[in-house]
Amino acid sequence: MRKLLQKLFSGTVIRLANKYSSRPDALRVHEALTALYNRIQQRPGVRGLILDIKHTDKIIILSDQHKGTRNNSDDFSSSEPSYLAALHYYNEQEYLYCNLGDSEELWKNQLFGVLSSNTATFEAEKCFIRRKAFIKIFGNHDLYWDNDPLAWFQLNRIYGENLKVYEGAIFRFSIANTPLSIFLTHGHQGDLQSDGNWFSKWFVSNVWAPFQSFLSINPNTPAYDNQLKSAHNSIMYSWTAKQSNLALITGHTHQPVFNSLTHLERVYLKLDDARLNGDKATAQALEAELLAGKVSGESSPRIDNSKNTYFNSGCCCYSDGDITGIEIGEGMIRLVKWKTNEGDTRRILLEEASLELLLDSKLNP
Repeated sequence: MRKLLQKLFSGTVIRLANKYSSRPDALRVHEALTALYNRIQQRPGVRGLILDIKHTDKIIILSDQHKGTRNNSDDFSSSEPSYLAALHYYNEQEYLYCNLGDSEELWKNQLFGVLSSNTATFEAEKCFIRRKAFIKIFGNHDLYWDNDPLAWFQLNRIYGENLKVYEGAIFRFSIANTPLSIFLTHGHQGDLQSDGNWFSKWFVSNVWAPFQSFLSINPNTPAYDNQLKSAHNSIMYSWTAKQSNLALITGHTHQPVFNSLTHLERVYLKLDDARLNGDKATAQALEAELLAGKVSGESSPRIDNSKNTYFNSGCCCYSDGDITGIEIGEGMIRLVKWKTNEGDTRRILLEEASLELLLDSKLNP
């Protein structure tokens, strides 16, 4: 029966998805980002938070866990050890944890199954809540937290207290006596399938996505298609390029971006430098990383004379069990990876830069 339904509906589902959902459209995305940013500024605490960040504050931004139910379609289970080790470290070091959306995979699964299959991770997240150091932002795969009237009850049941889930946040810094804002959101804004009105979002979460999952139909989305990932990242960057002293951090594409360059491109730049400087050891290590296919990214959202203003946290559901995230603290921003090998998990620094480089006065040619 399922095969028959697949044959009957696959073409229609994919055509509709391509027309109305994840094909990135610059104008639509830009308008949605601007609208959300303005709403947060005008009414803080409703759709998003505004926080003034001190130099001594430490922040970790992780996204796209896609916690499942331990079945064959669960993308998170292999990354759980790395995720738990990372949360233990960041809680011990008293970081503020910003969860940037798609934490729960509610397109493929029922909430009850996700909750019962991920007790350890919810307990680890509760440690940040007890310290008042947890910000939860929804994405397109966990829209439930934004549109279901019983979401508040489930959140209280999970975390033991009332927790508001937001669409975004704005972190405000003072860098070199200059105000700098970092805007954080999942990054699905402008996607008509998951960023429309209340009914459309409810329909996607409760009817459309389960229908796609039942039929095992996977239309292209930024999370799965490399070409769309790069196009989506490029559109996000082009929005930040029009702003003043404002950076953007998203998730959604599962593709790490740092200072408006994908991690892959930054590895190639480092390789060129190592070869130019005769650093054979570094060059060999980078070549091995590239040959192993461990670096995410195809093309850059960057153009000549561009700004260091767009970042993407990557995801917490890579097939090899790694996770990536963005750290902010002590005037620095960092792209990090957590890797587990034979039960041993370690933090790996991939990229770092001064927050001062995000200012307009530090335009990077």
